[in-house]
Amino acid sequence: MLKKLLFPFFLLITFFGFSQQSKDTDSITRTAVINHNTKGNFVEFTPETPELIQIAGAPKAFYTYHWEFGDGNYSKEKNPKHTYKKKGEYDVKLWATNNYDNGKPPSTRPKKIAINTITEDYQNIASMTEDFTLKRNREPAPEQEMVAILSYKNTKEYTTKGKLYLFYNELKYKNDNFELIETRTHHNEKDISENGFAYTHNIDDDRTYTASLNNDFVESSVTLQDSTEKMNLPLTIQDSKSIYKNWSLLEFDDMQPNEERNIFFSLKTTPEMVKDTSAIISVRGIYVPDANYDNHKVKDMEMEIVTSHDPNKMSSNGTLMNYRFVRYKTLKYKIKFQNNGEGPARTIRLETDIPEMLDKSTLEVIDMYPKCDICPKRDVLYSCLDTTFTEKQAIFTFKNIYLPGSEQKNVKEYDSTKGFVKYKIKFAIDFHKKKTKSRTAIIFDKNEPIITNYSTTRFLPGISIGAKIGYNSFSNLNNSESYFIGATLSPYKSYRWYWQIELLNNLHKYDSNTNVLEELIDDPTGFRFRQLTTTNSSFENIDWDVPILLKYNVNNYIGLGAGIQNTISLSEKQTQNVLIEQFEGIQPGAPITNTLLETNEQSNSFTNLRTGFLFEATAGFARIGPSVGARYILNLEEDFNYWQFFAIWKF
Repeated sequence: MLKKLLFPFFLLITFFGFSQQSKDTDSITRTAVINHNTKGNFVEFTPETPELIQIAGAPKAFYTYHWEFGDGNYSKEKNPKHTYKKKGEYDVKLWATNNYDNGKPPSTRPKKIAINTITEDYQNIASMTEDFTLKRNREPAPEQEMVAILSYKNTKEYTTKGKLYLFYNELKYKNDNFELIETRTHHNEKDISENGFAYTHNIDDDRTYTASLNNDFVESSVTLQDSTEKMNLPLTIQDSKSIYKNWSLLEFDDMQPNEERNIFFSLKTTPEMVKDTSAIISVRGIYVPDANYDNHKVKDMEMEIVTSHDPNKMSSNGTLMNYRFVRYKTLKYKIKFQNNGEGPARTIRLETDIPEMLDKSTLEVIDMYPKCDICPKRDVLYSCLDTTFTEKQAIFTFKNIYLPGSEQKNVKEYDSTKGFVKYKIKFAIDFHKKKTKSRTAIIFDKNEPIITNYSTTRFLPGISIGAKIGYNSFSNLNNSESYFIGATLSPYKSYRWYWQIELLNNLHKYDSNTNVLEELIDDPTGFRFRQLTTTNSSFENIDWDVPILLKYNVNNYIGLGAGIQNTISLSEKQTQNVLIEQFEGIQPGAPITNTLLETNEQSNSFTNLRTGFLFEATAGFARIGPSVGARYILNLEEDFNYWQFFAIWKF
């Protein structure tokens, strides 16, 4: 008996323990560990990363790395080696990014490295080819941390002090895309964001600027300036504040000639960030190398929002647009690729879909890597980028190039294995408001194509307000006169199906049917006579109609619709006339002996609620502009079925 009681208990404990074990296993966070080997002030670092979970059908999964050594230096190598300049304790950080892997990037705890002796001389090796750069460790993904690396260099022949700005969270997006969670400085840079902006107003030229219709700033003079070297700092700040919601402002000083410095910004992407994978967002950096002058450099870092970290991507700045203004907008696309092979690629072919709403003849390549010339029409032996077209595609071909493979021997810098093509293209003269998407097939030499994500273009619904006027024809009402004027609300220039709401104000006059009552009446003397009582009513109503329709544009000129309509009499005035006629005797044709006319007036408000169904057709400019139409309203009350003939203009 005891065994029988213990057995179910044992099963319950076993099941509970198994469930808890499964739950614990599923909730384990992926982590990467920093391993190191210290020899005096020389340290070798090795990452210990979790096993990759390969995405089916994708190229081989791999990690990319971002190391911060705690002294202002960083590396993207897998196994970096670093020599520290001074004794002390340093917090080493690692961000490992999983490419072509199912799951989030692993998290890493910082590692404290103690440098107690100096055994090797520190060599300050110049690494910057520009005096100001803005880079990142990975593409932004919702609810993941990203590091922006702002690097700056003193190219002056004297010690300088200056300012650095980082602008983020573009105003064109309703929600914030980033939260700045940490700024890591290593050269006593001071955060003065709360003190506002300071200008020297010491500008080297006399150029003036005017505002243009599209909110850009243009020079009123014809003098040209270097696109990277700006002179008017207040103008740049004003322009930046019109684009971005948030900023960080740092001051630096005591920067020696040819000295290079790095600042690291940890940006946590918010859950509300733009969900469009392939949307392009940006942050902006501004470098003022000498606080005594307004000369400055500007760097805009564009990034593609991703759900997984794949090097082969297609992205666009037109993921969500206002259809009213797209004719004044030029779309920009960027195709990114990486050679993950064991050897270099000599020819790279990008077969890119071009949506029909875009004009292929306006396509223009504005940047690429590997950097090369545009191919001429003849065959050449030097490196170049060739662009050809099919009916629905643009084909970009890198010819005679050398792009290393990430698995190639002696290749340590993964960025050298990456490339891209950036191009702009305009909209066609006539196109419809509909969602489009395109992707790219990337072919390295003669290998199988790698298919990118879809880059999607969608439009904001927009609001179209229309003015409507017309006449209502009631066939079952006597002497009916009904005119209306009103407004409509619908999405702007919809392609096929869309909704429409209206508010119509009707002035309606009509008469009721005449009622005649004939009676034979005996007076007190016994004389019999005939009496006729004629009753009729007239109505003067102010009605409100609220139709709700589902509409369909057959083409640019014909539209159909159906829906329901509620009508209420805002004001109803009824005038009733009662005519009593008495005749001498009961014979036909007898003369009238007495006549009495009674008139009664009655007014009511918010009465006579009616509901009905409607069906309509329109002809003209179905999507935007003027059109005329006819609508039949089938009411659920007798005598109130009617035709409506109208003209409408949508704006």
